Amino acid sequence: MVADEDLHRHAVENFEQADALLFGRVTYEMMEAAWRLSTRTITMPDWTEPFARTIDAAKKYVVSSTLERVDWNAELVRGDLGKAVQQLKRESGKGLFTGGVTLPLALAELGLIDEYEFVVQPRLAGHGPTLFAGLSKHVDLKRVSRLEFGSGAVAMRYEPRR
Repeated sequence: MVADEDLHRHAVENFEQADALLFGRVTYEMMEAAWRLSTRTITMPDWTEPFARTIDAAKKYVVSSTLERVDWNAELVRGDLGKAVQQLKRESGKGLFTGGVTLPLALAELGLIDEYEFVVQPRLAGHGPTLFAGLSKHVDLKRVSRLEFGSGAVAMRYEPRR
């Protein structure tokens, strides 16, 4: 993906619309390695700082059966995923934001995603994970917004038709 200034700004706006971030282990570890300010060892462009500060400060929930503990303003989510996420959704005022591959598939299977955002990049990769591969039933969606970035990337937001 082309992670430019516009996409980072858009991600900050998305994060600010949520009470917390909900990540699987892989996404959590990847984000922590790149964006945890207290342990970051690489220099990033100045325009990434708002994103770095926002994700660093955000409340995080991590779904994992293998991690023993998490920190970085995070709590482990264990046990029945459906019940745990339903409880988190009841507690949240603005909602939860999630990303990744495996966790969104599991949440879609459980009917727990209220809104999807897909960012289509102007790049053919030819490899990589396929989103929602193995979904047991299709989910019909209704587009609620579309945003085009200077790079040619397009963010499209959808709600499930219920």
